[in-house]
Amino acid sequence: MLESLTHGSFETLLGQRFELSSEPASSCLELICAEPLDSRGKAPGARQPFHLIFRGPRELVLAQRIYALTHSAFGVLEIFLVPIGPDQSGQCYEAVFA
Repeated sequence: MLESLTHGSFETLLGQRFELSSEPASSCLELICAEPLDSRGKAPGARQPFHLIFRGPRELVLAQRIYALTHSAFGVLEIFLVPIGPDQSGQCYEAVFA
């Protein structure tokens, strides 16, 4: 399923929460950005690369790894998240789809 997703799949979900079930705690991440990336050099017919940025609680810093995120639009998605640091409202994570 992940290979069929585009940044447009997520644009309408900005500001919505994705449930994160991980040890030792469960939490929610808010989708705050869904943008296309530079597509120069991509293979003809390949999807437009894009990235997502999620925000979680400031006090919970997740390690870089694959997490199962649940949203009613998709069910469960296993997405590789990378912590990119805090902003004024919480801890931010990036997922890149090439």
